[in-house]
Amino acid sequence: MRILEGRFGRLVLSELSAGERIDATDGPLIVLAQSGSEVLFLNPGDGDTVNAAGRTIAFRASPEWLTKSFPALFSAEDGRPFPLRREPVTPRISQLADALAVEVANDRFLSTERVEFMLQELLLSTVETYLARLRGSAPLWRGSRFEDSRIRRALALLRARPNKDVNIDSLASQVGLSRSRFYDLFQVCTGFSPRAYLDMLCVETAISRLSSGRGKIAELAAELGFSAQSNFTRFFLNQVGVPPSEYRRAATRPEVKPKQPE
Repeated sequence: MRILEGRFGRLVLSELSAGERIDATDGPLIVLAQSGSEVLFLNPGDGDTVNAAGRTIAFRASPEWLTKSFPALFSAEDGRPFPLRREPVTPRISQLADALAVEVANDRFLSTERVEFMLQELLLSTVETYLARLRGSAPLWRGSRFEDSRIRRALALLRARPNKDVNIDSLASQVGLSRSRFYDLFQVCTGFSPRAYLDMLCVETAISRLSSGRGKIAELAAELGFSAQSNFTRFFLNQVGVPPSEYRRAATRPEVKPKQPE
């Protein structure tokens, strides 16, 4: 078992058996099986069992972190933000689950900032994919730092094709904002500049692809917009601390340490 704590709350990576029970005690819980087919959403006080054995991520966000991002949703009096308990996993959330599992399992590569970025992406994807459909979109974003639909559209465009060649000024124009206004709003909404956010998306994509062990690094470099593999290697080394080839070797053989007796 691995446990990571930060201002985002608590993230637990563990190996679970089929039928093992998970309970949400002091807050809402999102449970993702690595390479699984569904997402488990537990409201406070709820519990359920996992359907298949394997590596599982359980994310219990801090109340402060949740209400800062989505006050209309997570400050509700009933304290039950999730209408449905199980939902089919999307490719985006599956990628996030795989990348989070690899990051938490490998201590030498772990970046709390990168993990928090991916958890923010997980929360956004949860709201956009599941909750907005069931609860209605407009009320969910009210009071949120992601309330501006133009920035949400920009984020969706960046996620759809993370690529270093993206022209940020063109992206601002595409969503109907001036360059300066776009940069200001983007920083307020996400906590990152547009370029830094794009870099994080590229690293997240690279982590997911490298950990799968499939495909050549040169092909990944080209997909992310690097003119040469050497440029991608320098970028990844600067962002993560090791070359992509070394990350792949370690990520394809991660080990989850057993929980120590208390």
